[in-house]
Amino acid sequence: MVNTKVNLCGITLDNPVIPASGTFGFGYEFAEIYDINCLGTFSFKGTTKDARFGNPTPRIAECSMGMINSVGLQNPGVEAVVSEELPKLKQVFTKPVMANISGFSVDDYVYTCQKLNGQEQIGWFEVNVSCPNVHGGGMSFGTSPEAAAEVTKAVKAVADKPVIIKLSPNVTDIVSIAKACEEAGADGISLINTLLGMRIDLKTKKCVIANKMGGFSGPAIFPVAVRMVYQVYDAVKIPVIGMGGVSTAEDVIEMMLAGATAVQVGAANLINPYASKDIIENLPSVMEKYGIKNLNDIIGGAH
Repeated sequence: MVNTKVNLCGITLDNPVIPASGTFGFGYEFAEIYDINCLGTFSFKGTTKDARFGNPTPRIAECSMGMINSVGLQNPGVEAVVSEELPKLKQVFTKPVMANISGFSVDDYVYTCQKLNGQEQIGWFEVNVSCPNVHGGGMSFGTSPEAAAEVTKAVKAVADKPVIIKLSPNVTDIVSIAKACEEAGADGISLINTLLGMRIDLKTKKCVIANKMGGFSGPAIFPVAVRMVYQVYDAVKIPVIGMGGVSTAEDVIEMMLAGATAVQVGAANLINPYASKDIIENLPSVMEKYGIKNLNDIIGGAH
């Protein structure tokens, strides 16, 4: 027998596989086709202070080895998540869930965190700092160590659950940002969010996506994600969650060797709704194939 359990910021997961935010809704949609309690946990749809309709359509573009999306954080707002989404989730999911929160100012992050903090279902906050700072010249919080640290400190001040900061790869130095978040009190680092991409329609000679650019995800970004997870693991002492193009159990092992304690599955869920379940079911046989008895033994094993 192999051991697939891992410990993420003090909470034990049955396995390290976590569907990524924005690819798994609020969970109950997937519970209609399989028992989602087989998951380690999942990160629910990015939630903001106010309801958001999202960006104009079209907002999805296919690519070879991936996809581009510019959904624009469409969500019902934190009040509706607490009153409607979480009660529905409770009927189908018995484990702690990861709350993904976004904001357009530090106060937004704090407000959303405070509203969710008292919910017993929530085990961790995953704070997406890839949002534009509307009061800071349109820069994303995640592109500056100082801004990322400011958000981290503010959320940590009101959260009594572990705070994991989700970083953007669209930076020149991911390590300095990860270290700034750790110094500001982050309990973990989650990376990578999507790369910035674009497609142009040859017939119309215009951008495929109404917003012109969007987040590029899928298998093509996996090597970039592995590299960044490896770099950040070397630089911080807090757990790292790896994601970006993960689609197989072998990918999970590779991410963990790079330094990930847990691994998120994103775009693969949109192609195959059973992707995360399949990866979990395949994980023990892949572990046996490579002589791995306990996943904890391989975290950072490539260093």
